This record gives sequence, C-alpha cells and structure tokens, in this order.
Amino acid sequence: MGRVAALGERTRVAGLALAGVTVVAAEEPDAVREAWRALPPGTELVILTPTAADALGPEPLEGLHPLTVVMPS
Repeated sequence: MGRVAALGERTRVAGLALAGVTVVAAEEPDAVREAWRALPPGTELVILTPTAADALGPEPLEGLHPLTVVMPS
C-alpha cells in the first residue's frame, strides 16, 4: 500500500499524523503548490483541506494519481 499524505493548514492536518499520515503543513497558496510538487515518492492518496484544494485549482483533483480527497469545510 502506498503512502497517505495530508496537505493544508497545520491546525486542520496535524492530528492525522496520529493515524500514520504524512502531514505536510502549508498555509499560503504558494506553499501549497510547492508542497504538492514535493510530495514524497509513493504517495497514493492526498487529503486536502478546502483552502489547499482552492490553491491547487481543479487540475490536480481531476487526475488519477495520486488520488485526492477534500476535507469537508
């Protein structure tokens, strides 16, 4: 099984580390886009905060790899 990562505001993603998720905290849109490009190899699923999803735009969310999901607001 591949790696699961969570990307977005630290306050929204930090707790996922307790479940073994790789947490990538990024507060600003530019930091989110840089973090997306630098996701660890083998990342199969990325959990995004709504703010992070907005910063990335629709294109990464439409791809097949990695699979993405957006947290509810």
